[in-house]
Amino acid sequence: MQKMREHGLSKWNRKNGRYIREGFLGIGVLMVVVCWQNMEESGDAPALKQIWEHVKAGIYANALKLHMPAVMHSAEEKEQELSWEYALEALTDILPICGFVESQQEYDTRIESALSYEILAAREGIDENYKDGELVVSKNEKEGQKEESTQNEEEGKEKENVQGDKKEEAGMADNQAKETTVSPLQPVAEISLEKLNDFDYLVQNFYVVDKTTTIDSSQLNAQELLARDMKLTVTAESPQILIHHTHSQERYADSTADAATSIVGVGAYLTKLLKENYGYHVIHDTGEYDVIDHDNAYSYAGPAVEKILAENPSIEVVIDMHRDGIGEGRLVTEINGKQTAKIMFFNGLSRTTFNGELAYLPNPHIQDNLAMSLQMKVAAEQYFPGFTRPNYLKGYRYNLHYRPKSMLIEVGAQTNTVAEAMNAMEPLAALLHKVLSE
Repeated sequence: MQKMREHGLSKWNRKNGRYIREGFLGIGVLMVVVCWQNMEESGDAPALKQIWEHVKAGIYANALKLHMPAVMHSAEEKEQELSWEYALEALTDILPICGFVESQQEYDTRIESALSYEILAAREGIDENYKDGELVVSKNEKEGQKEESTQNEEEGKEKENVQGDKKEEAGMADNQAKETTVSPLQPVAEISLEKLNDFDYLVQNFYVVDKTTTIDSSQLNAQELLARDMKLTVTAESPQILIHHTHSQERYADSTADAATSIVGVGAYLTKLLKENYGYHVIHDTGEYDVIDHDNAYSYAGPAVEKILAENPSIEVVIDMHRDGIGEGRLVTEINGKQTAKIMFFNGLSRTTFNGELAYLPNPHIQDNLAMSLQMKVAAEQYFPGFTRPNYLKGYRYNLHYRPKSMLIEVGAQTNTVAEAMNAMEPLAALLHKVLSE
C-alpha cells in the first residue's frame, strides 16, 4: 500500500511539475510580450533588425574568438563592432597578401581605347624625360637658352668640334687627316655570354625597366638578340643611315642660342665622323619638331621621317638623338683622355603595365630594336667600359617602328657640357661601325 501511494505521488509530482514549469514559462513569455508592448508604446523597444544584428554579432564574436583571435584582438583595440565586413578589413591589414590578391583580380590586362590616344600621344612627346613616372627635368627648355659656362678650356674644344664642317670647307687638311685615321678597336673587357643568358642577371646589369612597362625572358633573350644580324646590306652608293632629332631644342649646360651647340650640333658631328672616318652614306635631318608643340613632337617628327624614308628607301638605320634630363649630377666618364658624356640606349615596348599592349601603336620591329641596342651595349662594355648607362625600357613606341635597326640614343644630360657631348660621338661612331659592319 505504501509503495502504491509513493508511486502515485511520484506520478503526480512529475505530471504537476511539468505543468508548473510550463506555467512559469508561459508567465515568462507573457511578461516579455507585455514588456515588449509597453516598451514599443513608449518608443524604447529596439527594432527586430537590431536584435538580429546583436545576435549575429554574438555569433561572429564567438566564431572569431575561437578561430581568428587576431581579428578579435584588433576589434577590441579599435573598439569596433564585430561584423563580417570588419573581419575582412582586419584580415587585409593583418595579411597584406589578401589585399594584393583582391586588387589583382580587378586589373586584368586591358587595351588602350582610341579615346585615350591623343592623351598618350602627347605624353609620349615628353615621356623619355620621365623616369618611373616622375619628370626629372622641370625647367622648360623650349627657348633653347642656357646660362653661359665659365669653363673656357672646354669651350675651346667645343668650338673646334662643332665647326668641323666649316673647317673642312676652309681646307683644313691637317685636322681632316687626323679624323680619318681610325685605329682598330681593341677589347678591354670580357662579357660572359653564359651570364647574359641568365634573364635576372641581364636585367639587373644591363637594363632599367621603368615601372610603367613590363618585359620577360621570352622577349629579352640575350642569345637570340645577340645572334641577330645587324650588318648593313646596302653599300654607301645609296643612303644607309638617317640621323634626326625629335627634340631639336635640347641643349647642354654651356649651350648658346646657336643650334650648333644643341643636340642637333652633336648629331652633325656624328654624321661627319660616320661619313669621313667610316665611309657611310648618312642623311642628317635638322628639322625642328618640338618648337610649336613640344608635347606632340613625335607626332610631328613621324611624317617627316616617313617622307625621308620614302625618298630614300635604301636607309636601313634610323637614329633619333636626344639629350637626357636628370635631377642632379653629371653623366661623364673619361675615354682616350677626354671628358666624355655617357650615353644611353632607349627602347619603347608599345606596352604599358596598366593598359597592356598598345594596339594602336604597333611596332613589328621591337625584337630587332632590342637586338640593336643590346649589341651596342655589349660592344660598349667590351671596348669602352663605363661609356654607356643601362639600356632603358619604357612603354610607348617613340617612332622606332620605321626600321628594324631603329635607335633612340640619349647623349648626356642638361648638366653636361657641349664638349663632353661632342666627345661622346667618337666612341659612339666606332661602336656603330662595329655592330653595322661585323
